[in-house]
Parts: sequence; structure tokens; C-alpha cells
Amino acid sequence: MEEIANLFAGFAVALQPFNIAVMILGIVLGVVIGVLPGLGGANGVAILLPLTFSMPPTSAIIMLSCIYWGALFGGAITSILFNIPGEPWSVATTFDGYPMAQQGKAAEALTAAFTSSFVGALFAVIMITLVAPLVASFALQFGPAEKFAVYFLAFCSFVGLSKEPPFKTIAAMMIGFALAAVGLDSITGQLRLTFGFTEMLNGFDFLIAVIGLFGLGEIFLTMEEGLNFKGGKAKIDLRVVLKTWKSLPRYWMTSLRSCVIGCWMGITPAGATPASFMSYGIAKRVSKQGKNFGKGEIEGVIAPETAAHAAGTAALLPMLSLGVPGSPTAAVLLGGLLIWGLQPGPMLFVEQKEFVWGLIASMYLGNLVGLIVVLTCVPLFAAILRVPFSIIAPLILVLCAIGAYSVHNSTFDVAMMLVFGVVGYALKKCNYPLAPLVLAIVLGDKAEEAFRQSLLGSQGSLGIFFSNGLVSTIMILGLIALFWSVISNGIARLRPAQPQAAQ
Repeated sequence: MEEIANLFAGFAVALQPFNIAVMILGIVLGVVIGVLPGLGGANGVAILLPLTFSMPPTSAIIMLSCIYWGALFGGAITSILFNIPGEPWSVATTFDGYPMAQQGKAAEALTAAFTSSFVGALFAVIMITLVAPLVASFALQFGPAEKFAVYFLAFCSFVGLSKEPPFKTIAAMMIGFALAAVGLDSITGQLRLTFGFTEMLNGFDFLIAVIGLFGLGEIFLTMEEGLNFKGGKAKIDLRVVLKTWKSLPRYWMTSLRSCVIGCWMGITPAGATPASFMSYGIAKRVSKQGKNFGKGEIEGVIAPETAAHAAGTAALLPMLSLGVPGSPTAAVLLGGLLIWGLQPGPMLFVEQKEFVWGLIASMYLGNLVGLIVVLTCVPLFAAILRVPFSIIAPLILVLCAIGAYSVHNSTFDVAMMLVFGVVGYALKKCNYPLAPLVLAIVLGDKAEEAFRQSLLGSQGSLGIFFSNGLVSTIMILGLIALFWSVISNGIARLRPAQPQAAQ
């Protein structure tokens, strides 16, 4: 009952006129970002984060989270109409969405995608509403050792559960740890890796790194590839929407399964992209129409879109309750909370109830607003792709530069943004994942601090990380996640051997 009362109080905050205005603005900006291939939710949130510094924290986080919801919606538009994934997790949507558009069923595919996205996000938000306070109250038992164990689990999950090669994931994470170590040592007060630059006393600003790595890196790569947009047309009328909605309940099992897959992949930092592919693959294997997947089957649109939105939304649960982001965008939002002086974690639910429940209430409203906006404005957003990339790219570069300069009003930050942009371009060219690098930049110094505090408290004994049931369980889960590929391969090899042994 207390959670319900808090949620109603959160709706009172979210329904304030200014918050509704920034919610709608965030959704529209997010859909535009989702429509532009390669920009992405994390990039858009990072680029636009400085614009929210003058807002109250609640309004700022509502706008940024709505940019994220809008980007999730927008990625489906280009996937279905142009066979261009606006987001990485929209790749699976192209498999059946684009064939449906070629068959003259673009409106049905878009309606199914948007509605499924709304259902997946709604499921995840309900889970956050019910579970986040429990996770937060449980996390109040955490000391330095337990906090390090949670960070350890997050890092290991990225290595073991990611589809990326483990070596490249670890290498990217090590670069992030090195960048996080620059500046003043919080334990001893000594300077590290500043190389005589006074501007680096406080370390690399997380926002500068993210704008460079994601925003500029992707622009450089796209400029090299010479991406050209080809125009398309799409129209959704009420008759098609109602007809599609009438058919969707038949796929309730696919939606429910995709919601569960998405929430699990969002809480563990696997992310929306593997969630969408996993949900599509399972749906294809289980469905009676599996042989038609890839030829324009509506179930092939429902499964990845539901899972991607559930994963993208569920990623905020560990960020709010434990202070550990479950996705690159959640990592960017985490950085925003820290900039506004808010410390994500269990105490956030105690000290900033109005903020937390206002954000959770805005998730309900933001997804509803997003569904309405995308259903009514598809032709407008599709027309964006007719704007030459030679015009769009400079605009994005200018936005990146303004965002970097506004952090500390320093040209040094703009120069560092360019350096990070080149690094991001090089890593993308070599197929190194950026998400682990961002995670390490955001959490590297916190993990180091928790680790060293734990060792100081135990007089240097590593046994403190297995000193009680809670910390031992988390550390063991981290080790299982780290070696999960080896464990799963071993299980797969044993299964064929069992029938032979029986013979």
C-alpha cells in the first residue's frame, strides 16, 4: 500500500504542466534520434544532457528518460520502412518488418511494433514499481565488500553474457578503468596520470568521454561509409490500428515470453540487442508459423520489439536501486544523477522519494505519450530521412561541441571530446564494444574505492569478499557469469553423451 501511495504522489509530480511539456519534447527528440541511423538513445541522451543542467533534477531526468523511450520507438520506423536499423536492437525487427512493408503492410507492421514496444515497457515499469523498493531496502545491508561484489557482478556479466568476444570486452573495460583512474586518488589524495595538466586534476569528465566515444565516433564512421538516406512513405489510419490491435491478443504468449526475456536481459547488463535477437530466435523456434519468419510474419515483429523495450526499461532497475547501470543509456543517466548531486542506490528511495517516484510515474506516462506520438506522426519522422546526411552530420557535430563546452566552459573539454571521438571511431572500426568501456568509466573509481575500503577494513585479507552469505552469493554469481560461456559449452557437450552412455 505504501508503494501505491508513493506512486500516486509520483503521478502528482509527473503531471505538473512543465513536466508534461518536457515529457512530450523528450519523446519527440527521442524518436528523431531513433530515426537517424547510428545516433542511438545513449548518444542522444549524452549529447542533450548539458541542456538539462538548468532544470530541476526531476524534470531533467524525465526529459532524458523520455528521449530514451522515444529512441526505442523510433528505431522501428527506419527498420520497417527502409530496412535501415535506427538502433542496434532494431536489426531483428528488419527480418520481418521490412518484408511486411514491401508487401504493402507497413502500417500493420508499424502498429504491431509500436504496440509491442509499449507492452514490453509497461511490463518492465510495473516490475520496477513492485521490485525496486524491495531491492533498495535489501541493499541497505550492503557495506563496501557487498558494493564491490555488485560492481564485480556487473563487470563479469558484461564479459561472460555479452555476445562480443571476451578479449575485446575485457580490453575495452581495461581502457575504461585506466581513464577512471586519472585525477585525484580519493583514498590517499595523490595525483595519478595527470601528466602535468591541471585540467585533469578531477579526471576525465564522464560526459565528455561519452559524447566523443558515441556521438563523434559514430559520425566519423558514418561519414567514411558515405551513408545515403532514401525517402519513403508511410501512413497509419485508425482502421488499420484497430484491425491490428484486434489480432495482437492471439500472440499473448509470445509477448509474455518476450517481456520476461527482456526484463532478465535488462537487469543483467546484457542489454536490449541480445534480448531482441534471443526473443526472435525463440519465437521462430516455438511458433507454429516459424517457417514463415523472415518472409513478413507479424509475430517476427512483436517478439524483438517487446523484448527490446522491456530490456531497455528494466535496465533502470539496477541503476535506481543499486547504483549499477544495466545499459549504456542507463550509464549516461547515472552520470546525470551524479552531476545533479543525487547518489543512485538504496538511500535514494529514502532521501529522494519525490524524485524516484516522479521518475517511475513518468515512465508510465512517457510510454503512453510515446505510443500516441509515433502512431500519429510516422510520416513526419520518416521524412527526416530525406534530409541529406551532409546537412545532418554537421548539425550533430555542432551539438556535440556545444554540449562538451558547456560542462566546464572549457575549450580543453572540446579538444578531449575530439580525442575521444577518434578513439571511439578506432574502437568501432576494430569491432570493440563501447558499452563495457562506458561502464568502466562510470563505475571504475567507485569499484576501486569499495575494493580498497574493504581491504582496509579486513587488513588486506581477500577473504572479506566471502565473509558472509550475501557477499559470497554475489561473488559466486559474478564468477558464474564470467565463465558462463565455458559452463554452457560444457553442458552442451555432456548432453549428447548421455544417450550414448545409456546404450
